[in-house]
Amino acid sequence: MTPATAPYDLTPIAWLMGTGVLIALGPLLWVWRRSAGHGVARRLHALTVLTLFLTFDLTLFGAFTRLTDSGLGCPDWPGCYGNASPMGARHEIAMAQSLQPTGPVTHGKAWIEMVHRYLATGVGVLIVVLAVATFVAWRKQRREPVAGRQHAPLRPAWPFVTLVWVCLQGAFGALTVTMKLYPAIVTLHLLGAIVLLSLLCMQAVRYQQAASDRLPTALPAALRNLLVASSLLLGLQIALGGWVSTNYAVLACTQFPTCQGSWWPPMNFVQGFEIWRALGVSSAGHPVDFSALTAIHYVHRLMAYAVFIAIAVLAWRLRALPALRAQSNWLAGLALLQLATGLGNVLLGWPLLAALLHTGGAAALAVVMVWTLCESRRATVPQSQGAPRPLRGSGTMETI
Repeated sequence: MTPATAPYDLTPIAWLMGTGVLIALGPLLWVWRRSAGHGVARRLHALTVLTLFLTFDLTLFGAFTRLTDSGLGCPDWPGCYGNASPMGARHEIAMAQSLQPTGPVTHGKAWIEMVHRYLATGVGVLIVVLAVATFVAWRKQRREPVAGRQHAPLRPAWPFVTLVWVCLQGAFGALTVTMKLYPAIVTLHLLGAIVLLSLLCMQAVRYQQAASDRLPTALPAALRNLLVASSLLLGLQIALGGWVSTNYAVLACTQFPTCQGSWWPPMNFVQGFEIWRALGVSSAGHPVDFSALTAIHYVHRLMAYAVFIAIAVLAWRLRALPALRAQSNWLAGLALLQLATGLGNVLLGWPLLAALLHTGGAAALAVVMVWTLCESRRATVPQSQGAPRPLRGSGTMETI
């Protein structure tokens, strides 16, 4: 007689989801109390901005998890050795820690990894609520249209795209663990976080514009093209930075502006940018050459020069427009922060604080770029002939 197969234990994922709901209740109650009596667009704007803020914090905590080598603190998913928390896996963690005291599994690293999962689930719950609330508001606006508004009724498409995207992020989070920190998976997980931040930022700006009935600022074609090109360069640079971090190639060059005493050190570009391979080895199973790590680092450094110049020129050009001066100041300040923290990582041996600030600065730059894109549009007529201007408001994101 064949023994019955044990059913899959759903307890860890049930506990994970329950914890996420409890984490999300606090922000939801705060937004509900703070925005009571306001219009639906302002309530959605408040919830979206708060979700954006918490997602940014989650991105930083994800970087902290990676930088402290806690990504495999619980080497299974969604629980920890089949338990809802490290408390239930004390024996297994102690056994692993006794075999490798400084290895990937310790009590501290297990808690860091599980807290990251709890926070991610809480953000997911907030995004579910945001999608449902937007759908309800959209249905209501279809039944009760408002005449004379500059903006179309709120639409649920982007919140539901965000909901689908956060589910994909969860899947990549699981793959990060089950595939043992494959560099390509970890980098895609980071890029997914940047896309999630961008989606939330776009919605926050649109809700604010709808609440104040304000149009984006018209930009000359050349300036709008510079903004789009700078955004694409920044996205490529963030991907390169993720590849540097996930391959631990930061310390391949510990000098600036030269690298290993040369302006063009030995570099293995083929092996360095071989995408689908395990951490530290090539697809053929051989250890990754140091020259490959050098190539990864140096390409990121060279691209940083181009991105810094592009953002500096963009910030200078935007500063002439009062409606976008806040974005100009943020871009300039964050670009300088990235320069300082990038140099700190190289010259100070990759300290944790500088590495966290560098990741946070990159995420913040992406958010400000999306903010600027949403608060602007290409001018349809020359400025001298009376191009449309914002109806009211300065074009800056309101605080909650």
